[in-house]
Formats: sequence, structure tokens, C-alpha cells
Amino acid sequence: MSGEDDGLDAGREAFKEEAAELLTELETSLLELEEHPTDEDLIGRVFRAMHTVKGSGAMFGFDDIAEFTHEVETAFDMVRMGKLAVTKELTNLTLRARDQIRTMIEASEGKATVDHSVSKSIIGSLQLLTKGGSAKAAVQEVEEVSAKKPSKTASADGSHSITYRIRFKPASDLFITGTNPILLLNELRQMGSCMVIAQTDAITRLEEFNPETCATYWDIILTTTHSANAIKDVFIFVDDMCELHVEVVDEEGEYDEDEGYMKLGEILAARGDVKVDELKKLLGKQKKVGEILVDAGIVDSGHIESALAEQQHIKEVREQRQKTADGAASIRVPSERLDKLVDLVGELVTVQARLSQTAAINGEVLLTSIAEEVERLTWELRDGTMSIRMLPIGTTFSKFKRLVRDLSNDLGKEIQMTTDGAETELDKTVIEKLNDPLVHIIRNSIDHGVERPDVREAAGKPRMGTVHLSAGHSGANVLIKIEDDGAGLDKERILKKAIDNGLVAPDAELSEKEIFGMIFAPGFSTAAKVTNVSGRGVGMDVVKKNIDALRGIVEVKSKKGAGTTITLRLPLTLAIIDGLLVKIADEVFVIPLAVVEECVELSKKDIERTHGRHVSNVRGVLIPYIRLREHFLIDAEEPEMEQIVITEVEDKKVGFVVDYVIGEHQTVIKTLGRVFKDIEGVSGATILGDGTVALIMDIPSLVRSVARHEPTVADTVGV
Repeated sequence: MSGEDDGLDAGREAFKEEAAELLTELETSLLELEEHPTDEDLIGRVFRAMHTVKGSGAMFGFDDIAEFTHEVETAFDMVRMGKLAVTKELTNLTLRARDQIRTMIEASEGKATVDHSVSKSIIGSLQLLTKGGSAKAAVQEVEEVSAKKPSKTASADGSHSITYRIRFKPASDLFITGTNPILLLNELRQMGSCMVIAQTDAITRLEEFNPETCATYWDIILTTTHSANAIKDVFIFVDDMCELHVEVVDEEGEYDEDEGYMKLGEILAARGDVKVDELKKLLGKQKKVGEILVDAGIVDSGHIESALAEQQHIKEVREQRQKTADGAASIRVPSERLDKLVDLVGELVTVQARLSQTAAINGEVLLTSIAEEVERLTWELRDGTMSIRMLPIGTTFSKFKRLVRDLSNDLGKEIQMTTDGAETELDKTVIEKLNDPLVHIIRNSIDHGVERPDVREAAGKPRMGTVHLSAGHSGANVLIKIEDDGAGLDKERILKKAIDNGLVAPDAELSEKEIFGMIFAPGFSTAAKVTNVSGRGVGMDVVKKNIDALRGIVEVKSKKGAGTTITLRLPLTLAIIDGLLVKIADEVFVIPLAVVEECVELSKKDIERTHGRHVSNVRGVLIPYIRLREHFLIDAEEPEMEQIVITEVEDKKVGFVVDYVIGEHQTVIKTLGRVFKDIEGVSGATILGDGTVALIMDIPSLVRSVARHEPTVADTVGV
């Protein structure tokens, strides 16, 4: 019994993971459907998500979820059948139902409690919305279908594929009813891998042709997980105006994969396009069967094309099925195992560095060759492992459409959210930690940025405001932009509030960038009153803190009356980076290579020419620099020739003076202990090939630290 229990527990966990994905898909589809209420594809996506949650829930003992979901599925079955329109009320109820299902799943893990009165309220409202003679019939039909045991050919989870041969031959007067057969064929294409061949042998000569009649019919080869009944449902509204034949020709697990599929003549005979005795009579000739049949006038060339297409389709489906059987296309792996793998790869990178250094010291040819091969394999393993952790940021974007919709409704505003670059990939750890900052920024854009519809109209803007979320790669970083077309930031108001709060001196002269940066100060808020959305000064400081923790940068640009753009510059990954090793006396440091522009020499004469000021003339451009020896209080003799590592920080070039530049280094980031975690200018540490520890410098934080604690240097650096 314990084995059965383990299997059931594993199934329940798999259901929870699948349900989480389906609920995300459901929310995204519903929000899109609200904008395009007649889109049949979106309606189908919503229905299928509900149906799968219901079926899988019942299978693994989540009966309450299955029963509750059935009521929502019933409503969308009516929508699918054209008996109920998609309205805002229906969308609201379905979104509430989606949230209730999520709560039920969390309750099964002890993370929440279910308010059954909410479930009853949702079901009652849905029933009220769908009541009526035809609606009752639809509900009864869905209940009857749901009560039946699922057939072998009706797999909801996509694990069982069937190939159907379909002939759709509409009546000649089909067009008169206003039916477009192409829409029906497109719906079949959405159900799986599909080939459509038009048969034109019934089309008359041009002088006899009537454009109001349908003289074309279609042969379709469809590989899908849906049942034959589901296919027939596509043609339910033209059932009495067509001849429809649906036949299974290949089914996973039913036919020998090693055996070849039917020959051309056998396919034509099975379809009824040619009689068996006529086929046998002509097989003795040397030509190909297709050519013989066409020459003899027994079948049209279109039928031959259709039969050949079926042969090829079945061959491709079986080849793909065999590949999938040999190795699953994808598997679910707990994130803890993936994190452990990344940690081990990090340790391997460190050991590889030690091996390479040992080989270089010994000078043995064989050992050097082995070290180079290990280095190559380690790099490939590192890149492969890191790519596994990369996820499209669109998984996060989709969550915010619901936030914008609900919050704009609460505030009486009309706001749409648009996205771009959802396919941009980012480390899963970064994505997880990015959720809270984005929530705060978007809430502020909706509450403080985008105006009410009447205010926008008075300003000559469209009533509907826009919040645009975009992502894209920029070197070793990802840029995420949150743009709104609202009122923009008021520099004077922000500065006045900052002075009132004692954040800046009354006579301080600040740049626009510095003024906008004030919105990230703890406790800072320009809201006139405290609401449940904002006004307490908690939010944007959290954004700054979280982005700093990700070794990222926040930039704000705004134009009064035109809108605000907040840009987050984030590293692709938090585990392994390419770094530049530098040395000061006996201490080694790592500067992230992503921010390094170039390295130049600094001689004693160069220092004399600038009269001791911390600037260097690089090809006619004065670049300020920070002497790390002085900043880290390293007391040792300076070399005659030092090096300046020039970096770019927030659109400004800043140099860092070191004794030597050693070279590039794959840097495995190790977090510092509690005692050292709050040190400014240091983001972590790494272990070098000789076993020594090198600190990884946080360049933006280091520049800000210099600006606060070393005023004379800050004036030179210009921060």
C-alpha cells in the first residue's frame, strides 16, 4: 500500500505544479479575452484550462476543486457554443473563481484557509448569469459528458496522441448560410499537427461556374490528443449541411511503429476513392500506382496528393513519437536540485582554476594539455547549466496585467498594460527577486503617474492611459523599462518635500537626476493623503534596496505632463560572472567585466601633471579616478607604474587605480558572512586557483560610498 500512497502523493504534487501553470495561463487568456471577447481561440484556451484542472483534480482526489471548476467550465462551454456572450461580469467572476481555485490548492498544503461562502457566491452568480432554457440544456449536457468515464482516445493531459483522417465535404449551398469553411479548418489546425488538402475535382468549367456554390471539399490529416467527438464538435453548426467522415488511422500504442504505413493504393481504397477490384486490375502495370490511377481516370490527382500527404504525415508523427519515447522532451526538476547543480558547477570552476594554475607552474606538457581540456569542458558545463536556469521574463509580465486591471478599476482609472520583449531570458533567481520591485513601481505608475480619464481629456490626452513593460538584453545585463504616459514627476514638488524632510539642504543645487533619485529615499512620499495603495512612503525605497541586492541599477527619467520611465539594469545571473582580476600590494580584487571599458597606465609624471588631482587625461578626455589603495587603507609601497581600470557607472566613466591588472577570470560568487554582508563596495567573494580569497567589488556602490565618505574625492569624481 505504501507504494500506491507514494504514487498518489507524487501525482498530487504533479497536479499542483500543473495547476499553477494552468491558472497562470487562465488568467492571461481571460485578460486577453476581455479585450477580444469574440476570439474563439481564447475562448477555447479558457475552456481547456478549466477542463484540465477539473479532470486532473478529480483524478488525484481534489474533488472540491473539480466540482467548483465544473461550474465555471459549464459557463464557458455555453460561450463556446455561442449561447452566452463574454461580458465584463463573466470575466470578473471567472477571475474570482481562478483565485478561489488557487486558494483551494494552497489550503491543501496548509498555507491558506478556504472560505466556502465565497465559492457558493461565485457559483450562484455564475448560475444566475447562465440561467435560461438553452443554458439549462447546456449545463445538463456538460454534466452528462463529465459523468462519463473518459475514453482512451480523449486524453486531456496530452499524453496520448491519435491521428485522424477527416473528409469534410460541405453542401453546395454552404456559402448562402454565411458559413466560412476556412474558419472551421483553422479551428482544426489549433487542435494539433494538421495537414489540409483541398479537393477541386467537383469544380465546373468557368462558363458553368456559380460563385455562390461551394464546389470544394477537404481531406484533413490531424494528429491530436482530442477525441473524435471533439473534432465533430467543430462542425456542429454545419452538421446538417455537410458530409463528415472522421476515422482513426494511427494511434499511439495501438499500431506497430516498426511496420510501414499503408501503401498508396490501400489508402485510396480505405477512403473509398477507388474500388479494390479496379486497383487489383491495374497493379500489374509497371508505372507507379498514382500515375496509373490518374491515367486511367479512376481518381483525380488531388486524391493522390491527399493520400501521399497522409503517408508522409504518419511517417513524421511516428518518427517524432519515437524520439519522444527514446528521451522525454522535457522533465520537471525541483528547483533545489537545480540550485545544487549550479553550486557544484561553481565548485568545479574553482577546482579547474587551481588545476590550470598548477599546470602553468609545473610546466608539464601533458598536465597542461589535460588542464586545457578540463577548462574547455568546464566552460561548456557552466554555460549549459546557466542556460537551464534561464527563464523568459514573460512569466513575470503576465502577472502584472491582472494587477493593472484590478488596481485601475479600484482607482476609477482607465489603464491598459502593454508588453514587449517577454521572450527575454533571465536567471530564475533574479526573476523571483524582481517581483516585489516591479509590483511597487507599477502601483506607483497607476496611482501617481496615470491621471483620471477626465483629467487626461482636459489635457488633450486619450482617456485610456498606458503602462508599458519591456525587457531586452544589453551586453551582460538585462534592461527592464516601466513606462507610463501619465503626468510625469514634478521636480519642484519633489525637491520641496525633500527639503521639508531634511533630506537635502535648502540651498543645495541638485541635478534633475539627483532630484528624481529622492523618490527612493526611505519614508519619502508626495501623496497628499494615505490610501490603501500608497502615501506612507514605503515602496520605492524597497525597490532601490532590492535592486541593489541584485547588483542592479535603477534610473529614472521623466517629463512633466508626458510620463515617466524607470529603467532597471540587472545582471543576467547571480551565480557566476566574468571578472577582471586586479592586485594592490598582496591583495587581489575582482571587478565585474561587464562594467569595464578599458585599462590604461598611470605614471608618476601623469600624477604630477594633474597636480595631485584624481583625474587622468585619456585621449583628450578627463576621467576621474578613485585610488583603491587609499580607499581600502592598504599600506604598502606604490609601484612606479600603476594601472587605471576605467568603468562606466550610471552613464559616467570612473577609473579605479590598482597596482597590476592580472587578467580575466571566471568568478564564482560566494556570499559573505553576516559580519561582512553590509560592507559598502563589496558584493561577495571568490576563491582563486591558489586557494586565496578575492573580494568582488560592487562598482556602483563603491562610487556612492566614496561620494558620501570622501567629499574631496567625490568632487573630483563628480558624483
